[in-house]
Amino acid sequence: MKSFKYSEEPIFKLVSGRMSNYYINCKTTTLDPEAMLLIGHLFYHKVKDLHVNALGGLTLGADPIAFATAMVSGMQDDAINAFVVRKKAKEHGLMKWIEGNVREGDRVVIVDDVVTTGQSTIEAIHRARESNLNPIKAIALVDRQEGGRENIEAKDIPFESVFTRDDLMNLYKKR
Repeated sequence: MKSFKYSEEPIFKLVSGRMSNYYINCKTTTLDPEAMLLIGHLFYHKVKDLHVNALGGLTLGADPIAFATAMVSGMQDDAINAFVVRKKAKEHGLMKWIEGNVREGDRVVIVDDVVTTGQSTIEAIHRARESNLNPIKAIALVDRQEGGRENIEAKDIPFESVFTRDDLMNLYKKR
């Protein structure tokens, strides 16, 4: 539970500026070597039958998930590439929004660590479509259950998560 914090009072400030009772910092988990391997396997098993070319999302939250999944796929002789969606276009060279081994028309999955409103995931979907990639699904490690699922699915992208805020809260209460 090193990535989950709870308070009776809403003391955690979210990116939106709103205060919350829950703080979920997945980086302490997604950047842990043992957890990274588990996450890679979890996400690989969620995408392996989708016949996708790559997965990725908005940097920084999506990066460790995409990298771990790509590595696990390579260990299975079923290479799925990783890509990174920049927060702003590169200002030199090809000035691309997306870095990685992807080509126009590739079927991709958008990943994220935590989804609250879904804005980061939606931004990645938008940039992928703008780059002529074909996003077919979005998967998050944690869904905070605060409208993100609905907002993402409104963009005609199916969404699933490995865990929900309720799952984490139930584990917290058991401790």
